[in-house]
Order: sequence, then C-alpha cells, then structure tokens
Amino acid sequence: MHPPPVPHAVAHALPARRQFIRRHALTVRITHWLNVLCLSFLLMSGLQIFNAHPRLYWGKYGADADRSWIAIGATQQGDAAQGFFEIGPLRIETTGVLGVSDKNGTATARAFPAWLTVPSYHDLGAGRRWHFFFAWLLVFNGLVYLVHGFWRRHFRRDLLPSRDQMAPRHLWQEIRDHARLRFAQGNAARRYNALQKLSYLAVVFGLLPMVVLTGLTMSPGLDAAFPFLADLFGGRASARSLHFISAFLLLLFVAVHVAMVIASGFWNNLRSMLSGRYAITHDGGKT
Repeated sequence: MHPPPVPHAVAHALPARRQFIRRHALTVRITHWLNVLCLSFLLMSGLQIFNAHPRLYWGKYGADADRSWIAIGATQQGDAAQGFFEIGPLRIETTGVLGVSDKNGTATARAFPAWLTVPSYHDLGAGRRWHFFFAWLLVFNGLVYLVHGFWRRHFRRDLLPSRDQMAPRHLWQEIRDHARLRFAQGNAARRYNALQKLSYLAVVFGLLPMVVLTGLTMSPGLDAAFPFLADLFGGRASARSLHFISAFLLLLFVAVHVAMVIASGFWNNLRSMLSGRYAITHDGGKT
C-alpha cells in the first residue's frame, strides 16, 4: 500500500532558520554592567543616607519643623512602635517594612530596613562614602558611554526613532503588543522598537543627568562654588526631592526593563549583553 498523499503546503514547508547578529558593541556592554553595579550600590547607600532624615520637602529649606510631602517614620502605640508612610495627606501603616522593621528579632524604628541599605547598620558617614564613590564611577562611566555613542553614531543609528516609528498608530500598536507580550521576530528584531528607543533616550539624556545634577546641588562645597544649581532646582530641599523622584523612576525603568528582558527571551538577551551575539529566528517559508 502507498501512504496517503501529503498536502503540498505541508510537504514543502521549510524549517525555521536561526541567525546570530552582532547586537551590542563591547563598550556598550562594559558600560551597561558597570551601570548595573553603580546603580545597585547607589540605591542601597542612598537609602542609608535617607534614613538619617526620612523626609522630603519642596523649597529652599527642609527640617523637622517644616512641612514635608513625603515622610517615613514610627510612632509609639502603647508598648509597640508603629511604622508609617506619608505622602501628602495620605498616611499608610507600614510596620514590618518601612518605619519599623525587624533587627535581630527586635522591632526597630528605621525608615528602610537594614537588608536594603549599605552598610546594613546605621552609619551616615559610611553611607555617604559608598554613595560618592559609586556616584563618581557612574559619572565617568557615563562619559565613556556618551563619547562612544556620539563617536560611533550609536545614538543616531540605534536609538533615534525613525519617522515611521513615531507615527501615533505605530506607537499605539507597539503599546498593545507589549501589553500582550508580543515581541518582534525575524528581521524586525534587528533594531530596537520605538518604545525601547524613547525609554533609553529618556534615561540617558533625562533621568541620569537629573540624578547627577541634583546630587551635586546637595553638596555644600559644590553648592557654594556653583550657587546657580540650587536656584535651578528651586532650593536644596527641592533638589533632594527631585533626586529621590529621579532615582525612583530609574528603579521603575529597571524593573520594567528586566521584566521585558525575561518575557522576550532571557538567555538570548543575556547572551547579547555578554558576548554581543543576538539570535533572531526567520520563519520557515513555503515552496
């Protein structure tokens, strides 16, 4: 007996083809991982510094007697301490996480818990030393990245959105695709999509410069040498608030970035940032 005939489309389907492309230059990869290191220690040492005065203000002045727009602290409720988080008129009980956390089995009044800060014990001076070291490392690393980006035309070639990518209909479609976890395949995966490009440009030329400039504004020595910085941000208290807002937005960007890396292919994305090789798959055609 002869086997039944196979449909033409099925019989001539071609297997998917995998191709490796060069995705990230060596300088981009090195500066990326240095940024990961710097931002991790900056966050944890920054929380240590914040713990010394866990309140944020607007304007030129900020002290206990002034009205804050964000505060983390603790109040005594009988024999127990109760942690709280305040933002404007809203007050939320946060015992066990913010305001009051466990330390060696004892509830301790502390804005951020010890496991989130560097050093883990309360030491403002040590926290500042950690923070300043990694802040300057971040600045120098960023300058290397900027010089490379302009010199090798990385920003213009890879991060500047094209006119068709900025069309409202195209942007809306990308938002819908991301919400449904649908990612580009084949040749479309060779370039960043518009949402990636816009978010990377916002971080490189917006959030990171804001973090650096507001951080410089809070330095008494630099503030005295360049008094226009405080005026630029409406006062040192406002600069401190903007510093923490920018840091929070950076943290939010990193969280979304990591989620998208995992959802779109963790090992492929990780390999591209380690070796520069990124795999794209071309769907099998029909003959």
